Amino acid sequence: QVQLVESGGGLVQPGGSLRLSCDASGTISSIYNMDWYRQTPGNQRELVAGFTSGGGNTKYADAVTGRFAIGRDGTKNTIYLHMSSLNPDDTAVYYCHHKFGNVDTWGQGTQVTVSS
Repeated sequence: QVQLVESGGGLVQPGGSLRLSCDASGTISSIYNMDWYRQTPGNQRELVAGFTSGGGNTKYADAVTGRFAIGRDGTKNTIYLHMSSLNPDDTAVYYCHHKFGNVDTWGQGTQVTVSS
């Protein structure tokens, strides 16, 4: 069983930066099967950042390209989301996600609020 725990969210001013972390425990299929989503009230959960199938590259939602970066720690089952130049449209609950076959696992989410 996989457990995902996000951390690092909080309140930040527009233009500021945050780093989110997702720690995975249990048996995971691959660290490259972990990615980041976000969700705002009334909207579907959307993919923000993830690794490509081969794990050698990354992909991002158009709205965050150039501002967000996904990373990993090879010494542990942890992925990061480095966020910069934040704007109010980035306000959302951010979720870590892992997929193993047809089984999806989600973290509890961490709130990011961008406001002046």
